[in-house]
Amino acid sequence: MSALKVTQIKSKNGANHAQRESLRTLGLRKIGHTVEVNDTPASRGVLHRVRHLVKVDDES
Repeated sequence: MSALKVTQIKSKNGANHAQRESLRTLGLRKIGHTVEVNDTPASRGVLHRVRHLVKVDDES
């Protein structure tokens, strides 16, 4: 299973509750923080919800 490298690039201030919870679920804490997430349909859905706050790099 491949992994995705996810970096938070914008603040969660002003985001709604679902978006803040999505960032917490991904393990992102602050701007510039990077985590690796398994590439599954569930994680893709969470990333879609916060696509304007994060940058996703495919790690093959």
